[in-house]
Amino acid sequence: MASTTQQSSVEQERPDVTRDRSADELLVGRDSETAPHLSVVMPTLNEEAGIRTCIDWIKTAIEDLQVSAEIIISDSSTDRTPEIAREMGAIVVEPDGKGYGYAYRYAFERTRGEYIAMGDADTTYDFKQIPRLLTHLEETGADMVMGSRLNGEIKDGAMPSLHQYIGNPALTRFLNTFYGAGVSDAHSGFRIFTREAYETMDWETTGMEFASEMIMEAGAKNLDIVEVPIVYHEREGEETLESFRDGWRHVRFMLVNAPGYLFSVPGLLLTIFGVAVMTIAHTGVALGEVTLGVNSMIAGSLATIVGTQVGSLGVFATVASEPIQQPDDPLTTGITEYATLERGATAGVVVFAAGGVYASWLVGDWILSGFGSVPFTSAALLAFTAVVVGIQLVFSSFFLSTVN
Repeated sequence: MASTTQQSSVEQERPDVTRDRSADELLVGRDSETAPHLSVVMPTLNEEAGIRTCIDWIKTAIEDLQVSAEIIISDSSTDRTPEIAREMGAIVVEPDGKGYGYAYRYAFERTRGEYIAMGDADTTYDFKQIPRLLTHLEETGADMVMGSRLNGEIKDGAMPSLHQYIGNPALTRFLNTFYGAGVSDAHSGFRIFTREAYETMDWETTGMEFASEMIMEAGAKNLDIVEVPIVYHEREGEETLESFRDGWRHVRFMLVNAPGYLFSVPGLLLTIFGVAVMTIAHTGVALGEVTLGVNSMIAGSLATIVGTQVGSLGVFATVASEPIQQPDDPLTTGITEYATLERGATAGVVVFAAGGVYASWLVGDWILSGFGSVPFTSAALLAFTAVVVGIQLVFSSFFLSTVN
């Protein structure tokens, strides 16, 4: 996906430059016939305290790069933020929906640059570092570059300890494990990506989880992400992030879009564990000095039944929701590719019949004994477990046929 062009596109744009132009000369308006080389996007919600500083930093970066650029402010403010931005030459757009992610998506649709930079308008990110990030992106031929706060420097008071040492590292580990992002700071908001990468990714979220969705999409589309250490500064203005609520939204979105990790793997492990416990308990095989009994048999039965149900949910989620990260375990892949109503129902009937024969004999014996107590055996529990799993398979197959 990444370009392999070695010559910097910045150098290509300015072969005839004989003098340094000011940022105001390099900035292009929405209706300009000049296509900007760089688009810088900031979402704002009452950022009057920091917007002027951020735009000044962006202008410094533009002058260093000496390329045509546009600054787009996606604004939902009730203070003077949009007026200040317009006075300083930025393009201000007003999203017709709510949310951090929607503000970005709305602005991205209106960018024209070959490269798109993004960051918050609260002075936490030093936009004067845009040339350094852009140069690294071009030199590596990557699709996206991110400023890593965790590999760089976090100023005192810039990030709560809960975020710095627990929240951000944990969420980053989630993304790296589930989506192969391979980054050190998945929720840094200072990013630059190519126009081609933007057109490759498909976003849907509107809230704070948009930061995760971008990395998830990039990982799922095999885009190349690189990082540059940055300094993270203390913000100007009021904090709008709600730690636990927004953190949960990130985790929830990651899990829902990775049904293999949420459903398929736990379901498969539970089923294997349950069948193994039931087999050992039923055959009487000793584990050292321990022999599993009826209670273990019951636990194994429950694990088998629950595992089968959870695993089937993974198949349903994969087929019905088209998640970002498709499960790649052999079981889910095989079921989604080859399962039909007839095959699934037949398998369910076979499992049901295997247990049903013995279960029917037990019921008959119970009736003939005058409905008295029938001795509980591991064979009986094994039979009734097969009956329940068989029924699950039959009805799951019918349900799968309705959503597939």
